[in-house]
Amino acid sequence: MKDELVEMGPIDYVVVEFPGNRMTGEGFPMLVDLVDRGLIRILDLMFVRKEADGSVAGLEIADLTGDGALDLAVFDGASSGLLGQDDIEEAGAALEPGSSAGILIYENLWAAPFAAALRRGGAQLVASGRIPVPAVLAALDATDPGRPPTT
Repeated sequence: MKDELVEMGPIDYVVVEFPGNRMTGEGFPMLVDLVDRGLIRILDLMFVRKEADGSVAGLEIADLTGDGALDLAVFDGASSGLLGQDDIEEAGAALEPGSSAGILIYENLWAAPFAAALRRGGAQLVASGRIPVPAVLAALDATDPGRPPTT
């Protein structure tokens, strides 16, 4: 197990809200492509819905777009056990009533060799984060007021 851990890439999670429970499925082929190209490994994928009364429930992986096809069959069984009921509740707290969300936990396989080399050299991660795209665009706009806006 320790050798497997040494070879793992960074693990990230995202919670993506679908306001009004409108899921088009447009992003699913892109997610499959990332997996097929070996860039990420999906550890957990779960969907939650927040009802109008504020209650939160997990959703079955099913025909999310209503076209009769099982949109996420390729991800059926993607569960490492990392996601618990407390995570579902926390994700639900971030949602607007009447919306749903996908919770995705994934390993960054592309970064595994780099991360492993750092760990073998005695390095350890002391901070990590993500800068939202709108914040980057706003900073770029503020840095160069003469360039056309990126929004």
